[in-house]
Amino acid sequence: MGGLAPTLEAFFTERLIRQRQASPNTISAYRDTLRMLLCFAAKRTAKQPSELEVGDLDASLIGAFLDHLERERGNGVRTRNARLAAIRSLFRFASLRHPEHAAVIERVLAIPPKRFERNLVTFLDEEELAALLAAPDRSTWTGRRDRAMLMLAAQTGLRASELTGLRCADVQLGRGAHVSCLGKGRKRRITPLTSATVAVLRVWLAERGGEAEEPLFPTRRGGRLSRDALERRLAKHVATAALTRPSLAEKKVTVHVLRHSAAMRLLEAGVDTSVIALWLGHEQIGTTQIYLHANLAIKERALARTTPPGAKPGRYRPSDANLAFLDEL
Repeated sequence: MGGLAPTLEAFFTERLIRQRQASPNTISAYRDTLRMLLCFAAKRTAKQPSELEVGDLDASLIGAFLDHLERERGNGVRTRNARLAAIRSLFRFASLRHPEHAAVIERVLAIPPKRFERNLVTFLDEEELAALLAAPDRSTWTGRRDRAMLMLAAQTGLRASELTGLRCADVQLGRGAHVSCLGKGRKRRITPLTSATVAVLRVWLAERGGEAEEPLFPTRRGGRLSRDALERRLAKHVATAALTRPSLAEKKVTVHVLRHSAAMRLLEAGVDTSVIALWLGHEQIGTTQIYLHANLAIKERALARTTPPGAKPGRYRPSDANLAFLDEL
């Protein structure tokens, strides 16, 4: 057995699970990345994965692996950078156990992430959101469950894992109604609920009738909904809602888009970005700035405040289609 194998095992059992208490999603992502890397390295070095040494995974091999992800596996830059982050985490851990490979490890840690263009976030406006919440068939058990689940997601901005991980005991509908969830980084977060959401959840909990530790939104068999099942249910209701709001058909709506929608509604209501960051459970306030870039209404209000005295505020519209075409060249 090579020197990498015990380090790899300790990385998962000691660093990720015991010390950092990483979430199952993080462990799965790191596991998949390192499994692909070991298989790639085994082909390049003609060694079995269990025989690999830390020195076999030098910067040139890691660079070739990252190129392989993009060119042959069709991964985007974001995925490529996430894979690199997992590799760098392993090598930072290995640097404490293998000082003899310090030069190799240092070169790997020096590999920079790739730059990429940041697209504006997708979110739903009030009419699109209303159509989505009206889409579930409330004459069925699953329809009533889905409506309560989507309404909670759109109001609180919970992540998919946070939403599916909710227990009946996590919802408090009395005075100071709120939902409590275990978020990213094992941080518990409390989010207040509106009266409309409270009314829907109260009806759902009365029908649900589960024990405190049981899932708030279970499957028909009483188990916890998977992320894939949640996304499939959402896609089904988006397709239904698109019949009345065609603009929904042009958007790729995921649970994270509902999270973006919650943030944009708070932003449009004048809530400070630092409060929105706490609401969403962001590690850094800077992460919340993406919503400022995506909100055209806020930019137009800022422009209106800087309009010279006597000037009529408003958005520029060309007087002629031909002139507009020429202006755009």
